[in-house]
Amino acid sequence: MAQSTALTICGLVYSPTIAQELVRFHNSGIDELVYFANDAEFCTYLEQHRHSVACLILEWAETTAQIIKYLHHSATLLPAVIVFPEQGASLPVGPHYHVAEILLSAVELHRLNQVIEEAITAFVKLCPGCAVPPHVMFRMPALQDSSGQDPQHRLSQKLKERLGYLGVYYKRDTQFFFRRMSSTEKHRLLDELRAIYRTIILEYFSAEAKTNEHIDEFVSKAFFADISVSQVIELHVELMDSFAKQLKLEGRSEDILLDYRLTLIDVIAHLCEMYRRSIPREV
Repeated sequence: MAQSTALTICGLVYSPTIAQELVRFHNSGIDELVYFANDAEFCTYLEQHRHSVACLILEWAETTAQIIKYLHHSATLLPAVIVFPEQGASLPVGPHYHVAEILLSAVELHRLNQVIEEAITAFVKLCPGCAVPPHVMFRMPALQDSSGQDPQHRLSQKLKERLGYLGVYYKRDTQFFFRRMSSTEKHRLLDELRAIYRTIILEYFSAEAKTNEHIDEFVSKAFFADISVSQVIELHVELMDSFAKQLKLEGRSEDILLDYRLTLIDVIAHLCEMYRRSIPREV
């Protein structure tokens, strides 16, 4: 969560009663509150501001499962309170978004202030690295730094820092797995992954680029589509071959491409850790 004195809560609520309760909560002292009754507006807002949101409030509805799939596929992982509006109603067996989510009945909305704090606390305890501000990028701007550390050591440190926040148990929907996609869907996904991976390669050693966010996006798409590590390697080799041909045409050495083995290791390590942590912890 961002280091700020302002606490931003983002809600997707459909019931006027719940919306009124949010407004009442807002007036009681929260620094910033935004909420929407429209799914598309909610998603658009998150695309632009997800790194400044401290907690989500989701009113359970028929479209909630689709909203959660959107959050997963867009690599948007935040503390969350899921409100189910009907008294006596029950949610399907969870977790729905992640195991640190808090479920709240509409009749308990008077506890919203406390529950949001509980959701944030539970989320941070579950994945301690999330306490690190999201704008802090763990990049490797050069192959050698003033301390004389070699690239492998730098990469090791970078991985430890990034993988620290992946303590959340993800529940994937098998109907969206790559092997179950149509030919058109497979080609579309692979094209998306190629484009993202190309951006990662081009920006990986840049101190100013948002490499970490691109890696998160790539790995999230690969993970929820159950993409294998071998397919990621194929994408890497395909791109390296393309770059090698371009360098050859320009009369330049291909040796620089060897440095991008570090990029492949970085992405694969991130993806493998997500697969490992997708297995529920034993209680």
